Amino acid sequence: MKALLLIPVIIVAQMTLAAAPIQPLDFRAPAGMPDAAQVLSPADIQLDGWLGAWVLASATNRLMTADLEPLLAGYRHKPGDGPWIGEAIGKWLHAATLAWAYTGNPALCKRLDYAASELIKAQEANGYLGTYVPEKRFGLHEGAEWDVWSHKYCLLGLLTYYQFTGNEPALNACRKAADLLLRTFGPGKKSILSAGTHVGMAATSVLEPMVLLYRCTGDERYLDFARYIVKSWDEPNGPKIIQTLLTVKQVNKTANGKAYELLSNLAGLCELARATGDRQLLNPVLNAWQDIVSKRLYLTGSASRAEVFTGDYDLPNQRSAKICETCVTVTWMQLNLQLLRLTGDAKFANQIETTLYNHLAAAQNPDGDDLCPYPPLEGFKYYESGINCCHSSGPRGMALAPQTAYLKAKDNGEDALLVSTFETSSVTTELGGQPVAVAQQSEFPLKGESWLKVKSGKPARFAVRLRVPPWASPLSVKVNGTSLAVAQKDGWAVILAREWSNGDSIELLYNLGPKLVLGEHSNSGTAAMTWGPFVLAYDEKRNPGLPSARRVGFQENSVQAPGSFEPGQFLEFSSQLRTPSQGLVKAALAPFADAGRDRGAYRVWLTTPGVALAAPKADLTEGRESRSRECILRDLQGSINDGDTGSLVVTYDGQKADEDWFAVTVAEPIEVKRVTFVHGKTFHDGGWFDASVGPPQVQAQMTQGGKWVTVGVLKDYPATTATSPAGLTGAERFTCQLPQTTKVFGVRVLGKPASGDYPQAAFSSCGGLLSE
Repeated sequence: MKALLLIPVIIVAQMTLAAAPIQPLDFRAPAGMPDAAQVLSPADIQLDGWLGAWVLASATNRLMTADLEPLLAGYRHKPGDGPWIGEAIGKWLHAATLAWAYTGNPALCKRLDYAASELIKAQEANGYLGTYVPEKRFGLHEGAEWDVWSHKYCLLGLLTYYQFTGNEPALNACRKAADLLLRTFGPGKKSILSAGTHVGMAATSVLEPMVLLYRCTGDERYLDFARYIVKSWDEPNGPKIIQTLLTVKQVNKTANGKAYELLSNLAGLCELARATGDRQLLNPVLNAWQDIVSKRLYLTGSASRAEVFTGDYDLPNQRSAKICETCVTVTWMQLNLQLLRLTGDAKFANQIETTLYNHLAAAQNPDGDDLCPYPPLEGFKYYESGINCCHSSGPRGMALAPQTAYLKAKDNGEDALLVSTFETSSVTTELGGQPVAVAQQSEFPLKGESWLKVKSGKPARFAVRLRVPPWASPLSVKVNGTSLAVAQKDGWAVILAREWSNGDSIELLYNLGPKLVLGEHSNSGTAAMTWGPFVLAYDEKRNPGLPSARRVGFQENSVQAPGSFEPGQFLEFSSQLRTPSQGLVKAALAPFADAGRDRGAYRVWLTTPGVALAAPKADLTEGRESRSRECILRDLQGSINDGDTGSLVVTYDGQKADEDWFAVTVAEPIEVKRVTFVHGKTFHDGGWFDASVGPPQVQAQMTQGGKWVTVGVLKDYPATTATSPAGLTGAERFTCQLPQTTKVFGVRVLGKPASGDYPQAAFSSCGGLLSE
């Protein structure tokens, strides 16, 4: 069977487009460094169980339903809607092609044909495949700084589509676009750094598809251009990626530390190493990987704060820190897949698993339709349905998941099947010269038991490697009912090559947990609970009547296995947790991926065993919050008493209103002498109070459920109007000192909402309501 290129991986497959069988295409340029672990086609693998449900939800409810017209509009009518809109259609093509290969869904195939043909139709005669007007191309123009970046994703998407379909117009479009880049940038021409943000890294990340286009066509010009890109890193004011990672060995010290762009360049460097056989190119990549894993990686398998790599162990958990951008999550997963292929070392597969089961799944709404760009480890999740980079990236990660489950390799010259999943699943491929299917029936994630059964028309000789992640150890193996002592190598339990007959079986027993992980650095004094690859969280909506997540703590070995689970249901773990006033209570923990799905507050890191719990505070942090109007935008439905002023709330409902208020009420009276209101965020069409009618009022509830009484005003609130925020941007604090300490059952701030530049509606916002 011929080798087939799948962006960003090489696969072996045989697929059908509509009713016509499509044969895999040969690489015209062989790899200079053959993969140590070869990925298979999504068509050869079937994932069931917990992860399979998330993968299918993404394919069915996101990729199949996404409106393609806004993704194509910027190519048809330039300029597009926003500087980044050009990346979206290429990302969709990449993810949808993988998902179609996996599901075989003919309706998705039809959408692919349409999207690819419409994008190709919009390409200009000179090869330009972007969304900017002629005078704002290939430079750092205001609002038009991502031209090469958009070309990169068009190339990746169309190359993926071409390799699965053999569609020559798609390959021709890629060549035309690449040739335009060659005519524009290079020695004696314009520097590619001059057309890329983040010290040029956005533009130079086109390295990956350039190498892949070379592999696909055999045209040495594209490989030469890839080498030029790497050299450009060392130009004056360049990102100096290789130089920094070989010397300083820190990703936060490389260029400006922008995580998504840097990881994208490192993935391209892996492709260049594979194409050229230059193993030295992997050294900076491995240095970056080690730096991230040791100092910048969250327990949940992602990295970045406000989209950049920051200082050592700088790992805040709150939403306001904008942690673990989904684009970073997916690209981190892709980089680990590249390194797994190139080295065969299971430590990279372990990282992929952690990412898939935690931060990537946490970003996706369990229904698969919406996405949370920055899933925090404590607070709330905000699923958005619009078009942005993370919405385009998330489905790409899920579409790659099947290819991480089973791989192939050579052990002493003989075929080996690499089993990297514990889910109920199956794989069909050629092993030992015979077509072989291996079906895995698993009790995962309820119990640590799996059975693999070989299906083959004729006996086939091959080895089997079983991944042994740290959480699964010790792993015991039986072959046809007989215990087998297996040696481990590079994180795999190796069953040496033998002849397998139809019906032969492998039985696995492994440890799922629970395991208590003690927090370090900023999480000192806390702990997190894991179950197999899952990181668990306390979700307040699953625990009605129990204290908030800030007031509960673990005891040793306090988690029990889930009682039952079917794909499509949600895992839930029973746990004995400590509380400050109720003692030990039976509580529910959920996988981080599921936590907050119903907009409940949740937390991963709870008070560790042996550490005293924080006593309930006699202030608004223990109260119930409310507001005059609920926002219709899901990404702006935060909290005003969670201690995180970045999780703001707004009252936008598309309508006008004479007044807005934000309130917190408590079950038992508290003493208040000062109230602080934190402004949420200023938007072009409102978000502040109109103080031209008077400053916002502070009101209190003197009896439970009683009348609201004005007790003061925010005297330091600026002189705003309906259209002017008077300098307010966000997070500003304004305080009202009460005449005397007063016992209250609630506090609220009331004012007139502003309209900004949209007089048809008005709304206000709040980042926090505090008392002392």
